[in-house]
Amino acid sequence: MNKTQLTAKLAEKTGMTRAKAGEALNGLIEIVTEELKAGGKVNLTGFGSFSVAQRQARKGRNPQTGKAINIPANRAPKFKAGKLLKDAVS
Repeated sequence: MNKTQLTAKLAEKTGMTRAKAGEALNGLIEIVTEELKAGGKVNLTGFGSFSVAQRQARKGRNPQTGKAINIPANRAPKFKAGKLLKDAVS
């Protein structure tokens, strides 16, 4: 399912217009992104939680040449599914 299909489904489930559903979805994405950028966490009970993982700098190898490279530290978004979502899928 892509964003357009998700927006259409959200509009259908809530009775919103597609435009309003799109605004709501964009708003949710923006809020989650801003919170993660600020180092926070977003927990949607039963559905899951969004957080940021800090990855340390490390050494690696270029897979094409085998040459050693330095991989800088970075932050990566993470999602952990909640129990209700896990149970619904299994």
